[in-house]
Amino acid sequence: MENNKITKKDLNRVFWRMQLLNVTNNYESMQAIGFLSSFVPVLERLYGDKPKEQRVEAMKRHLKFFNSHVNSDALILGVAAAVEESTTEEEKETVVSVKTGLMGPLAGIGDSVLKFTWLPICGSIGASLALTGNLLGPILMFLLYNIVNVATKYYGIHMGYEKGISLINGSETNILQRLTNMANIVGLMVVGGLIASSVKIKVALEFGAGENVILLQDLFDKVMPSLLSLLTTFAVYLILKKTNGKHAPMLIFGIMIVCILLVTVGVL
Repeated sequence: MENNKITKKDLNRVFWRMQLLNVTNNYESMQAIGFLSSFVPVLERLYGDKPKEQRVEAMKRHLKFFNSHVNSDALILGVAAAVEESTTEEEKETVVSVKTGLMGPLAGIGDSVLKFTWLPICGSIGASLALTGNLLGPILMFLLYNIVNVATKYYGIHMGYEKGISLINGSETNILQRLTNMANIVGLMVVGGLIASSVKIKVALEFGAGENVILLQDLFDKVMPSLLSLLTTFAVYLILKKTNGKHAPMLIFGIMIVCILLVTVGVL
């Protein structure tokens, strides 16, 4: 963009201010107050020498209902800054329209990539180390998650401003989709590995005649190692999916009770 008024320093100030974006969440406007608070450096730059009425109107414009994933907010902040800078006063409703149009789709991407993929991956890695008594487990989880958390916020703001709306509607659209697909694939691989290493189910039953003893667990392992772990995990997944996760606590306690009973009677 030519004749830019917004500087890199302004965008960096937006980044630091957005760390508290969710603090002012409320049921009336959700993240609107936090978005405006984060966006203040941009408005100061663009409206610093404008009449008071225009400054007030600009702030009111960003107090309208807004809600998205906090990491996706960074990209929307950058795009909103670019649109604010490139539109006239008569075209400012475009800013609200862009924010409204982006908050839903980008919330889905933020939730699927960070909340439901990257965070469980970090938690799984940390939990695996913690189970062995390694203090590095929770520390590594914290570092891994926040490296991506902070990076997406910082580069999201700058990329959103530099690319503008073209990042969403132009030739760069596939970038977001590819990143989402890559994150989902990595997440599935990690979950698959953790099922075999963390969900341990071994049958203690054995059959024999004379000196020949056949362990039932050996038969399962010959069919497929960790078969019972996979089947149990898949069954729990189906139950949670069917009930939409509403009875997760009851399911956990139910599994615990069943396992205790099976161990008591010598099945496990």
